[in-house]
Amino acid sequence: MSIAKRLASQTAVYGLSSIVGRVLTFLLVRVYTGRFAAAEYGIVTGLYAYVSFLNVLFTYGMETTYFRFANRPGTDRQELYDRVMTLLVLTSVVFSGVVALLARPLMSLLSLPAGHEQYAVWIAIILGLDAVAAIPFARLRLENKARKFAGIRLASILLNIGLNLFFIVLCPDVLAGNYLPGLRPLVESVYNPTLGVGYVFLANLAASAFTLVLLGRELLDFRFRLNLEPLRPLLQYAYPIMLMGVAGMVNEMLDRIILPMWLPENFYPGQSNLAAVGIYGACYKISVLMSLVIQAFKYAAEPFFFAQSNEKNSPYTFALVLKWFTLCCTMLFVGVSVNVDLVAQIFLRRPEYLQGLAVVPVLLLAYLFLGVYWNLSVWFKLTDKTYYGTYIGFAGAALTVVLNFLLIPLLGYMGSAIATLACYFLMAALCWWLGERHFPVPYPIARLLTWLALAVGVVALSWWLPVAAGWPRYAFHALLTLGFVGLIALVEGRRLRAL
Repeated sequence: MSIAKRLASQTAVYGLSSIVGRVLTFLLVRVYTGRFAAAEYGIVTGLYAYVSFLNVLFTYGMETTYFRFANRPGTDRQELYDRVMTLLVLTSVVFSGVVALLARPLMSLLSLPAGHEQYAVWIAIILGLDAVAAIPFARLRLENKARKFAGIRLASILLNIGLNLFFIVLCPDVLAGNYLPGLRPLVESVYNPTLGVGYVFLANLAASAFTLVLLGRELLDFRFRLNLEPLRPLLQYAYPIMLMGVAGMVNEMLDRIILPMWLPENFYPGQSNLAAVGIYGACYKISVLMSLVIQAFKYAAEPFFFAQSNEKNSPYTFALVLKWFTLCCTMLFVGVSVNVDLVAQIFLRRPEYLQGLAVVPVLLLAYLFLGVYWNLSVWFKLTDKTYYGTYIGFAGAALTVVLNFLLIPLLGYMGSAIATLACYFLMAALCWWLGERHFPVPYPIARLLTWLALAVGVVALSWWLPVAAGWPRYAFHALLTLGFVGLIALVEGRRLRAL
């Protein structure tokens, strides 16, 4: 009971900051889709797809490595912290410099006109700052300082949101004379209308720098230690995780990079390919609601899994965790998918973005399987066989590339969504199959698949059953959602009370 309560309470703390922060961030999608045309928002979507790839390279698996080695008997955690931080600081400086030097080629990959190279320079600095902050954040998680971790994350998010609203909403409106004419001199001194979407990246840069300030105590506790020999086992453990992360980013972000390249011209009449990327990216943001649960759970569960690895009943604990994680995500999948038209009214301002809503249920289910895979992957991390994660990740990446190549010309961005779902399902299935041979855990797979099949049926019914638009439709969808959640509570409630 104490194990379940401890994991649940820490997940709640991480989840509160993540959910509140992400919901506030998602509200920016409403700002972006109201202030920027789809083609302009496509620039943000495309560049942040590259950021996700590069972020994996900047941290190269050292967070998980830090957790693994910190939980080994006899480890000097302070010395480990110093060595890992030294390595990340040095590589972040080098990697940021390389990305800044390659600013022009990076911009040309998105077919952006000359003069926007500063976007890539800002992104390079953001990546370096975030990489340096990764291990101090990992240390807070290792020391169970969930509240401090959550507070710093939330403060950074709030600053980012505030700067976005100031530069993207307030400043243009003041210059247009809509309100607050007394602020016009201040706005004219700090605001450059030609930057446009560039303020999205500038706000992110300021928030990343502010994060390091808030992590000052953890950074001041760091001592520079450069000794290559003790770093070798760390790098040997980390590089398969890095490769796994690269493969994961291929699976998650490649579609937004290759979509404008592989989408036939005029596939969507009257829209450019970059506009299609913007629409897909905006709808993708809604599906990322599932990642809130996954990310919050991951923050709490990663150190928890390593700490529980030597317990006799750890396989049973891992099976229990996967079951309730999957059930919670299944309810979220039904809740958002069934009511997606209502959710879209919160985030999407312009009608042009609504045509992509059909991808949301597919991507939500894909993220659910990604969360299942992350739970199942505990076996190769605890047995130091991280290379299996690399194999699984690259199998998923290969399927992603092949299916995007085949489906984008036929189905547009729906083809990309289907490719993402197929990829994450394959990865979860492979991870479970291999885990049964190397680290058996009594996962209730058949029971969970039954609930998932029922959830898909409920979502399909809500989409295909004709109901009048407006309140009758909203009421019907609410009843479907409550009925599904109530059924889970009825069937699984006794087991939950026993837990």
